[in-house]
Amino acid sequence: MPGTDIAEAQRIVLGELPDLPHLPELPERGPGADMIGRGGAFLVELPIELYAARWRLAARPGHDLRVALDYLDRDLDTMTELAGEYTGPFKVQVPGPWTLAASISLPIGGAVLRDPGATRDLAASLAEGVRQHVASVRARLPHASVLLQVDEPSLPAVLAGRVPTESGFGTLRSVDVSLARSVLSDLVSAAGAPVVVHCCAPSVPLPLLSSAGVAGVALDLSLVSDLDALGEFLDLGLGLFAGVTGSSAAMASSARDLWRKLGFPAGSLASQVVITPPCGMVRPPVLKALRDAGRRLSEE
Repeated sequence: MPGTDIAEAQRIVLGELPDLPHLPELPERGPGADMIGRGGAFLVELPIELYAARWRLAARPGHDLRVALDYLDRDLDTMTELAGEYTGPFKVQVPGPWTLAASISLPIGGAVLRDPGATRDLAASLAEGVRQHVASVRARLPHASVLLQVDEPSLPAVLAGRVPTESGFGTLRSVDVSLARSVLSDLVSAAGAPVVVHCCAPSVPLPLLSSAGVAGVALDLSLVSDLDALGEFLDLGLGLFAGVTGSSAAMASSARDLWRKLGFPAGSLASQVVITPPCGMVRPPVLKALRDAGRRLSEE
């Protein structure tokens, strides 16, 4: 969401999305509030720092990590104050291991992804941090059921060998599907909560995600080209967070049209599909449209 006031953002979310609120992210506050900086706040005993405007692994915790941790602590305290009595599903989100490995640099340069050992350490560190984070949110929101969103925009590029090297003239080797699945499965197990993987890139690896134990997937409907794969994913009873744009009527219509193309009964649409915006900043009018679109689906 835009802005820098976490209390205002949390109040807006709770007011406009009472059926599925979330902990807002405010990247306009600067480094440490961005997605990768926030991810560093979840890593256990694996500090990161800013160097030449890029996050990299550090020898010891420093100022940059303290800023990221301070943002996280303040956000969680605000969430606790404003949503402490909330009952129902409440979503929090973390960057995924493959996106972090593709985005954080080694101290000697190059993405963590290029070093299998460092990638393994980062994934294990994140899994432990996620376990602690979910436990903390549960303690702060004792009446809520926690839903974890894992943001993996880089996952398709990691699997296809399209992550650029530091020079930009080459790409890193592709990651084997079985390894990618294993790492995500470990994270799902560590979370101990339903996990929805969010990926706003084309070619989301739906079979990999379903076999990793996720509860659902969040994607941009305009980028979906393989309806068969999506149909097989949904046929397992898994959820879809469908990223759509437009008015509330247009959003609901997009979800209905997709459901009709997939051949699923209309009665199951509202129980498996959550309407969301595509990637990017989300302003309050969009949240209201999302709420109205969701109610259109549930009333049909």
